[in-house]
Amino acid sequence: MNPRLSLPLDIPRSELLTRAADVIADAWRSFDQARAREPELTQNLREWAGEGLFDAPMPALEALDRAKRYLDTSIAQARPRYFAFVGSSGLEVGVLADALASTFDVNLATTARSADLIEAQALRFAAELLGYPVGGGAFTSGGMVSNLTALTAARERALPNARQTGLSNRPCALYCSEEAHYSVRRAAEILGIGADFVRCIPTDAQHRMVAEACAAALEADLAAGITPVAIVATGGTTLTGAVDPISSLADVAARFGVWLHVDGAYGLPGAAAPSTRGLFAGLERADSICVDAHKWLYLPKACSIVLVRDRHALSRAFSHNENYMLHDADTPLNAVDSTLEYSRPFRALKFWMALRVHGADQYRTAIERNLEQARRCARLVRAQPELELLLEPQLSTVPYRHVPDALRGDEDALDAHNLALVKAMQADGRVYISSAVVDGKACLRPCFVNFRTSDDDVDALIAVTLEIGAQLSKQRSPA
Repeated sequence: MNPRLSLPLDIPRSELLTRAADVIADAWRSFDQARAREPELTQNLREWAGEGLFDAPMPALEALDRAKRYLDTSIAQARPRYFAFVGSSGLEVGVLADALASTFDVNLATTARSADLIEAQALRFAAELLGYPVGGGAFTSGGMVSNLTALTAARERALPNARQTGLSNRPCALYCSEEAHYSVRRAAEILGIGADFVRCIPTDAQHRMVAEACAAALEADLAAGITPVAIVATGGTTLTGAVDPISSLADVAARFGVWLHVDGAYGLPGAAAPSTRGLFAGLERADSICVDAHKWLYLPKACSIVLVRDRHALSRAFSHNENYMLHDADTPLNAVDSTLEYSRPFRALKFWMALRVHGADQYRTAIERNLEQARRCARLVRAQPELELLLEPQLSTVPYRHVPDALRGDEDALDAHNLALVKAMQADGRVYISSAVVDGKACLRPCFVNFRTSDDDVDALIAVTLEIGAQLSKQRSPA
């Protein structure tokens, strides 16, 4: 305890740090094996959360214990049988790097000396891992901000000086798959392009954007006096894991002189894996790409990366000169001159540490392992008469549904049954799964992006699906 501090602790720092380290170590041990059930949200926790502000302090160890109890009863994406959405898995060195970054509290807005060097090196690590010729980039809070950052640069190239004058009644458009992430539409709204000018391009049988349809949409807009801003290819859609034909879309972009952005927030790590690298042919031709390292690169949130080929593209979109943040002619721009965010934490440190501690080969192996788990899941689904695989996995997402004999041919009943099945499995707690609608059919949509997940966990997912699916089927059957 330090009496000179205006916010003193009631115990020595070392004691609090030791207890916190024990909490983290216990959590890591619990993540190594799946739980039989998730713990209940107790009445005590509900009552504590309803309390108002106290003037008097709570003992630090008591507050830490309460935090641990809340975290332990939250839905933890780091657990090996969390298959919903596209989860984080909390790589250990990333957790430690977060603690270090928070402790030193480096701000990546102005020049941060050594931290600037680490961020630049971490950007190069990401580019080399993915096979992209990086010119510049930044670490951001997530795919939404990464996409917005890249598309702001694209708008500035398509409509020079738009950041100063606005769009000035100049209509413009974005082009993406009809299954692109909602962040593309949101970026259009924020940038003044307008949601109505997001051209949702049809997809093929594998849910990939049709390049010829994209070209036709561009031609139609140009003929109507509408300026194309960017084509957004998806490198692994959230719904099905589909990878748009990047090389063909790069041809379209080159033909029309349009910016090509690849939103790889979820799936772009597949470019580092030998078995799926070919899906990302043409990635090196994109003007910008993004990937969420807090998804399939296993780091804790928030850690997204946006990379651009032209090292000046981001500064043209964001640089500024204020009386409180001057630029000298012989010094580099401040970090904020290449980013949307101002006060920005040292997110790059956890990615840098992860690549230093584990190396690229271990990462490639972990990604391949998840890919094989997805293929294993697909094989198990195909082997069960009461399960239906809706789409062969391109990456690590495997949409499937339960089709009991009594409901075959009744699509409405099957949809209701599968939505109920997901809720029942979530309540059961042995695995955590999310629902989706693929090709008009309600289904289960597991996604394998956790380095802790094992083949046994995949097998458990199918076993629990069949068990609870059968129980629900019996409840629906007439007496």
